Order: sequence, then structure tokens, then C-alpha cells
Amino acid sequence: MADSVRRWMGVGRSPHADSRTAALAAAADALRGEDPVLLIAFTAITHDPAAVLAGLREAAPGVPIVGCTTHGEIGPGGPSDGSVTVAAIGGPGFSVSTAVAEGVSGRQREAGAEVAECIGAVRDLPHRVLMLLTDGAVRDQESILRGVYGVLGAEIPLFGGACADGWRMTGGYLMGDDRLLTDAVVGVAISSEAPLSVGFRHGWRKVGHPMIVTSAGDGRVYTLDDRPALDVYLERLDAPPEAYTDEQAFTEFALPRPLGIQRRSGVEARNLSTEVDLVGRSIGGGGAIDHGGLTWVMTGDEASILEATDQACLDALDGLGDDSPVGMLTLSCAALRAVLGDDGIRREGERLDTWADGIPFAGFYTYGEIARTRGIDGFHNQTLTVLAFG
Repeated sequence: MADSVRRWMGVGRSPHADSRTAALAAAADALRGEDPVLLIAFTAITHDPAAVLAGLREAAPGVPIVGCTTHGEIGPGGPSDGSVTVAAIGGPGFSVSTAVAEGVSGRQREAGAEVAECIGAVRDLPHRVLMLLTDGAVRDQESILRGVYGVLGAEIPLFGGACADGWRMTGGYLMGDDRLLTDAVVGVAISSEAPLSVGFRHGWRKVGHPMIVTSAGDGRVYTLDDRPALDVYLERLDAPPEAYTDEQAFTEFALPRPLGIQRRSGVEARNLSTEVDLVGRSIGGGGAIDHGGLTWVMTGDEASILEATDQACLDALDGLGDDSPVGMLTLSCAALRAVLGDDGIRREGERLDTWADGIPFAGFYTYGEIARTRGIDGFHNQTLTVLAFG
């Protein structure tokens, strides 16, 4: 049987204002082959998620459905707002199993371990990946990944992202187990006859000497090198005076200047623009930054971000070896979108179109990206992550 029949991916998107109609149309376009095994939906927060889920069920009865709300949807033709964008995979060359963990806050590690178990329910094919969709409001998402690691070790690559809500910061939704979910994690185990390759890159470079995290907790950094973290961070970047005293000025300054965290797999980026304490002089964004860890202030620009887009796509596609890609999932960051602006994300979309070269791709702007090919950790901010299906 030809590879194009054994494994396929399709993408559909609809800007229709009626949520059920949009979901039906997008799913119908995505279902381009026989034997679909999974639908993945990325939907604008402006849609009624219950109506979206109902439309997806109607379009693909009996097919597992996962998905989440976004800060913008990614697909052929460029980024969009207000759409329902659906990716479907199918064919006998894929096997899929899903799992859901609820009540995640306060038991992140246990939740990660629970969803990791779904890897045992897929057929024993040569290539496997675990995709995770998480609630973007949950803090310390690294502990979810450490729970996964406790079950799977480093052998199974991870890919995924945290749901978003259009920068409202009031909460998004996940889809899994045929339900709408919050404070949850959705796990999707995928096995395949052909390679499944994860690529991820950020466009940030380190500035100056490293600092030691001397006090941190609950997604916040209180001191760097035994001094208030906010002041040390701003001093290292020669920030303007208003960034020290005005929250909006700090946010605008910090968006293109993440904190770099040393991990075994490299330096991961952490967005600091969403949480600042001008009184206590601490900084944070909800992601765990370990006490005693090594960190740098970082900076970049549109050129370095788009170069990282190219490299992430290249890494993912190269990982397929001699196999031709049938599709890609492409997740970018809401904070990157804020840095790039409308023109910049259009150019980012053009880069993705070029690398896709006619194959279907889909994704969304997240509140945090998940990508791990080695080591324990793999939660990122302001990073492009790509999963290529061979």
C-alpha cells in the first residue's frame, strides 16, 4: 500500500462566525483520507467551544477529538484570528490513544504521570511521540513534564503547548475525552510506521555574564545574585528609568527580552512580561525557574526570530531522514506574536508556508510551548516548536 494511503494529514480552517458551522466546515476540509484516527482543533476564544466540539463530533463520529483555544490560529495562507482550524491525521500507518488528567493545579507531577500512561495503548510501531495540551493558567508546567518523564523516561519525545485566550488572561479551554476542560492536561500518544520528528528553536541570544537564581518559587524569581531580581534584570539591560517604576513600561520593555534558563538540552527562554511586582521587586511568568539555577538576560529581534523559525522547521524535517513529510504541527508563542506585531507574524507565516512546500500544516499561538527530545525538561516560552509527520 502506498505511503500516501497508509499515512495522511489534512488541514481545514473556517472563518465563519457561527461556531458549529465553522467547526463542520474546517473538519470536512481536514478529513482528506480514509480511516481518520485523530482530529486536533485550534479555535479562537471568541467561538463557543461547546458548539465547536458539537460540530467536530458531527463531522467525524467516533474519531478522537482534542484541541484548545488560542491567541491566534496558524495555517496555510498565514495566521488568523477568529477561525476554527482543524488538523486531521489518519491511515493504518498511524495509531493514536488519548488521556485526560483533571484538577491539575497542585498536583502537576501526578497529572503528567497519568496522561503519560496512554503511550501503552498505541500499537507497537517504530516511532512514537506524546503530544500534550495544557491549561495555560496552570503554573509550574515543568512539573507536568517531569511527571511524564517519571513514566516514560527520555526515550519518547514530547510536543505540545498551553491553551490561550486571546490575551484576555481570564482562562481558555481544552478539548479531550469528548468534553470541554479547564485545569487539565490532555495527552495524545501517536505511533507511526514512519518517523515523527520534533524541532524547536528560539531567536534569543544571551547578554553578559550568567546570574544565579538565589531565591525563587511558584513561577517567580525573587532574587538574582542575592539582589532583587527586577533591579538586576533591568540593570543588565540598561533599561530606561520608567521600566523600574511603571508596570506598562516594564511589560513593553520585557517582551522582547526573556530570561534564559540553563537546561541540559540548552538555554530555554522564559517570558517575564506578564507578572511584575514593583513593590516586592520580583519578576515571573508562571514557569518554574529553579533555585540555584544559572540564568541570563536575553535579547533578539525580528530577524533572529525568523531565523529561528527557519531552523526549527529545518530540524524537524531533517529528522525525517529519507521519508517525505505528510504534514506538520507548528506552535508559536503569544508573546512572540506581541513582539513581531501583525506584519511580523505574517512574515513568520510566509516562512512556514515556504518550509511546508505544499504539505498541510496547522497550529496556534500558545501561552507556552512544549518540546523535548532529550533530558527531563522541555517547557518553553517565545519559541517555535514543530512536529513533522513522515
